[in-house]
Amino acid sequence: MQNFDYQTPTRLIFGKDAIHSLPEVMSHYGKRVLLTYGGGSIKKIGLYAKVKELLADKEIYELPGIEPNPKYNPSVLEGVRICKEKHIDVILAVGGGSVLDCTKAIAAGAKYDGEPWDLISGKVPTKEALPFIDILTLAATGSEYDSGAVISRTETNDKVGYESPSLFPAVSILDPTYTFTVSARQTAAGTADAMNHVIEQYFTGDTTLLNDGFCESELRSLMANVKVALAHPDDYRARAELMLDCTYGCNGILSLGNSASGWPCHAMEHALSAYYGITHGVGLAILTPRWMKHILNEKTLPRFVKYGINVFGIDKNLPEKEIAEKAIDATYAFFESIGLPMHLKEVGIDESRLKEMAHHVAVNEGVDHAWAPLREEDVYEIYQASL
Repeated sequence: MQNFDYQTPTRLIFGKDAIHSLPEVMSHYGKRVLLTYGGGSIKKIGLYAKVKELLADKEIYELPGIEPNPKYNPSVLEGVRICKEKHIDVILAVGGGSVLDCTKAIAAGAKYDGEPWDLISGKVPTKEALPFIDILTLAATGSEYDSGAVISRTETNDKVGYESPSLFPAVSILDPTYTFTVSARQTAAGTADAMNHVIEQYFTGDTTLLNDGFCESELRSLMANVKVALAHPDDYRARAELMLDCTYGCNGILSLGNSASGWPCHAMEHALSAYYGITHGVGLAILTPRWMKHILNEKTLPRFVKYGINVFGIDKNLPEKEIAEKAIDATYAFFESIGLPMHLKEVGIDESRLKEMAHHVAVNEGVDHAWAPLREEDVYEIYQASL
């Protein structure tokens, strides 16, 4: 079991009508607020108006239009500009993981005198950030309970993972009812993203029975509850459990004491969404079963056997190789069953840039240190198998 040093400073306020805590929460952070959000769905469901009503005593500035796969330019740079010019005290992010990730980069950039990309790229350590609060509207990334973000820089096709203890939200307000209107496609993609967060932490070298149990039960919960949510979008119980699954999925709780994961599927998917702008969870769903098949060998076999038996209930008396192969097939079949495209060509990606992306991943993501190390040619083969 590995040593670790862990702290989660984020306050979670969970449940129906949790937004009524917003005035009390915001009262601790000053008067000048930057409100960040995406394409306007928060206005359609009445959340925008409710936030403005509850914060009528605040001086609010706005940064709308944050896109999926949030962009350094214009969103991060514009947010940093507003924070500095308007002397913002606190940021309120209302939306899904992309809004939260962008807000984290803005919060750090607002406290830095140089080019914000220095922080995002790791050239300069992030030492401080503006406080920020979030109201979550999409269950997926887990950004509401972790200290990481992913930011895209379009001109260089970079999609960079950015992490610092300064990037934990101060408070996350989680009301599952705000996810009732999330589309079936987004619900499925968010679940695939969360499942992959768990899988990336499960398929590693040194693990514990405790963490294995956490991961296995979370995967079963995600798969069961997304089926209910897709059939009955306003089922509170299913939406609530999905939301909490996603919140737990990426903040390190599931892997305390484990050896580190190389997050190879995320590394490979970052190139897909950086180059082509596809939905992150969709890209992960396409890649993950192909990655599993590619790395199945004598070393990795026992892990796949445990995964197959404990997650999918495959007969433990079958030959181990058969259990592992059935587990991989079951993973593919599940993603397909919730309506996700399972081939790169279905999302507009052809052969033309696969080698370029594989090289980009090998140079920039470092997948050779993963539990099952990948070389550039391995990444290319996985991409090819995913077409």
